[in-house]
Amino acid sequence: MSERIKVDARGAFCPGPLMELIAALKLVEVGDEVEVWSSDKGSATDIPEWVKKVRHELVGIEPRDAYWSIVVRKAK
Repeated sequence: MSERIKVDARGAFCPGPLMELIAALKLVEVGDEVEVWSSDKGSATDIPEWVKKVRHELVGIEPRDAYWSIVVRKAK
């Protein structure tokens, strides 16, 4: 069964949330998910672009009250 860890990067500005995602992905197994919470609206475009480039899987991206929830599945 896959795991999901949360990374609360609210209050950090680009590229902080992406750097925190990259660090978290190094700690999880293939198939696990990392959910990043980011209040930086740039993350809503930067993270999906990076995920596509490095060939992980974007599970979902959802606006919440004051932040974005971005879920990435480690693919390799």
